[in-house]
Amino acid sequence: MNKKNKIYLAGHTGLVGSAILIKLKELGYKRIFLRKRKQLDLTNQIKVFNYLKKIRPDTVIIAAARVGGIYANNKFRSEFIYDNLSIQNNIIHGSFLSGVKNLLFLGSSCVYPKHSKQPIKECYLLNGKLEFTNEPYAIAKIAGIKLCENYNLQHNLNYKSLMPCNIYGPGDNYDLLSSHFFPALIRKIYNAKLKKIRSITIWGDGTPKRELLFVNDLADACIFFMNKKTKETLINIGSEKHFTITYYARMIMKWLNYEVEIKFDHSKPNGTQQKLLDIHIAKKYGWKAKIDLKNGFLKTVEHLKKNIEGQK
Repeated sequence: MNKKNKIYLAGHTGLVGSAILIKLKELGYKRIFLRKRKQLDLTNQIKVFNYLKKIRPDTVIIAAARVGGIYANNKFRSEFIYDNLSIQNNIIHGSFLSGVKNLLFLGSSCVYPKHSKQPIKECYLLNGKLEFTNEPYAIAKIAGIKLCENYNLQHNLNYKSLMPCNIYGPGDNYDLLSSHFFPALIRKIYNAKLKKIRSITIWGDGTPKRELLFVNDLADACIFFMNKKTKETLINIGSEKHFTITYYARMIMKWLNYEVEIKFDHSKPNGTQQKLLDIHIAKKYGWKAKIDLKNGFLKTVEHLKKNIEGQK
């Protein structure tokens, strides 16, 4: 991307979008176009098409999505498939109609089959059944991947899809029902410390393994690959390290200096047992994560402490 290019960043107020915005500004990109949800409903096709035709961006980054943890994904299945299909279809096709040649679409590791070989390669996409609890979200994201892939094939465009592992960082959602597992764990243990509670409850049995990536590393990957010519449309982004849910809980206790008993709610689902991404394609082009888990965690908790009143 040329520093003078016009960039439309969709979803700039979210966890990932806000980190991308900060990174773009730090690198000297000044012509960044932003719209909050009240200003532009991304599920409204006509409004999205008209906006893109009006600003005619050189590059589009799609960090906008309806997201949530295992409870939200399973509870609001219809919203997760409809809203995400609408958002990405409107932006991707609207970008094509507006002459945009460079686009970056953000997905999730949940697009891969539930029982994928580990680590998960990009070529494993569509090779098996999805995890039921987040199937609607995954199907929407798979459609986005294939949309980008086929626009490239038919129209010779540069539309890329990055598939990150679990993302965490400052500005995350700490709601215990709608958040992802890591911010939920942090919130539970932090609340326990504040209120002198001696136990927490974790969904499932605590054995599923998850890979984590600090949000600033994903922001870095987005800008890195928007500036990189690649033959691949789909690229995994991860840290190459994964641990059990129980391990993460004990790690958080150690770093918060507060020990609690872990109770397991076996009536609740585990989700996919293991999700470790193979990032050999990303590394081939020269990208790798820079921020280790402890430093990322400390930055995240610092932000949580400053905003804990608003998260209650």
